[in-house]
Amino acid sequence: QVQLVESGGGLVQAGGSLRLSCAVSGRTFSTYGMGWFRQAPGKEREFVAAASWSGSITDYADSVKGRFTVSRGILKNTSYLQMNSLKPEDAAVYYCAKTRNSGNYYISRNEYDYDYWGQGTQVTVSS
Repeated sequence: QVQLVESGGGLVQAGGSLRLSCAVSGRTFSTYGMGWFRQAPGKEREFVAAASWSGSITDYADSVKGRFTVSRGILKNTSYLQMNSLKPEDAAVYYCAKTRNSGNYYISRNEYDYDYWGQGTQVTVSS
């Protein structure tokens, strides 16, 4: 089975930065995109950012554009989410996931296009 593990969450003051990491393990027989989602207490899970297999194509939610940067590592089973200028409304559990579909340029904002998910990492932003 495929497993994803996120790390890098923590508590930071508003205006600060955090870098989240995600690593995929297990049998993956094709290229895939990776996405980041978040869920705050009492709210639905929402799309944050995504990157294609090589990282050449990226996508961001409007709420994080200009502040967050998503990338793929030199080993393509990894993804990173650099979060700058954090706001209290960014506080949530952040999840990474891999796309079900394969393709060097495949990317999606739809959570239903992702088949495996990480356990989540908590990001807390104090004001």
